[in-house]
Amino acid sequence: MSAKKDKARKTPPTAVEMRPAPKLPYQPRKPRRYRPRIGLIGCGGITKTHLTAYKAMGYQVVALCDVRQEAALQRQQDFYPKADVYTDHHDLLGREDIDVVDIATHPAVRVRQVEDALNARKHVLSQKPFVLDLEDGKRLAALARRKKVHLAVNQNGRWAPYFSYARELVKAGHLGEITSVDMALAWNHTWIKGTAFERIHHVVLYDFAIHWFDMVSCLFGGRQALGVFASLAKSPDQTIKPPMNAHALVSFREGQATMAFHAHTLFGRIEQLLITGTKGSYQATGPICAANDIRLITAKGESRPALKGSWFPDGMAGAMGELLCAIEEEREPENSAANNLRSLALCFAALESSRSGRMEIPGKILPAGPGCSTE
Repeated sequence: MSAKKDKARKTPPTAVEMRPAPKLPYQPRKPRRYRPRIGLIGCGGITKTHLTAYKAMGYQVVALCDVRQEAALQRQQDFYPKADVYTDHHDLLGREDIDVVDIATHPAVRVRQVEDALNARKHVLSQKPFVLDLEDGKRLAALARRKKVHLAVNQNGRWAPYFSYARELVKAGHLGEITSVDMALAWNHTWIKGTAFERIHHVVLYDFAIHWFDMVSCLFGGRQALGVFASLAKSPDQTIKPPMNAHALVSFREGQATMAFHAHTLFGRIEQLLITGTKGSYQATGPICAANDIRLITAKGESRPALKGSWFPDGMAGAMGELLCAIEEEREPENSAANNLRSLALCFAALESSRSGRMEIPGKILPAGPGCSTE
């Protein structure tokens, strides 16, 4: 080894200057004055988080609906004792005093309920994944425009602190042009055993990963993806039906995103996110859905943002808050149905790729295909 190379190896790394983190509006917003009456259709397990967020934000939930009356009554008892309870969503939608509805049912039944709500001229926050067919999504978005109401999707991951801060960094230009996004998650998703979710073959790549496809869509902005390649695999020791391992690669012109989902990890659970841009990089590491150990590195130095909040319930507060702010400000919500269709196009292409073994073009695959419903 030459003396020059030996010296280079022993040279200590250049110290990175620590700088204050940029102050960005990453926390959930709520409207200044607009306080509509809200109805909730579907009172399943996840709606505990919805209602926790709404109560903390001071929102008025005046009606709860579920085909299982006991589920709606439980939510009433726990969160909004004065709310009325229904078992038929038409009865809730018939109330003229309700302006906004949160529809938190499963995709197979939700399309008709969203359509009914739009026809009743209600603003709608739809649960994710939004639809099972892109054509249904386009039709519902068009119906909302005709009825002059807003249709948004509860892509609550956008307001998880580490994702929300990343989105604001990109908007403000701190990272420049995004060239790569790498996401890796290792966790135990086998809690679904014995539930309806176990009957969803694509529970990882569709029901769970839609949040990460959505973030890829957000971070790359309006750039059109060239193709998506994805694969599935079962863990050798898993006892539940759906494949618990999935990978996806999204190709852009001068950019790419990789996603690795290891949903049968029994030890050492972790989430890692790396966003690389022409002006800087962003790293987030930590527990699943809580990767708040963050580093921002640019030519000016390094920052360690200390973010407040958590995905649950802040993600739910952010999704509803964005819809309400958009109504008050008379603009399209960032999480509009039309915007979310770009994320679904990536996801649907990944699902088809996992079946075909080929790279698939987003937007060419209209239905999600088999394996995305409990039916």
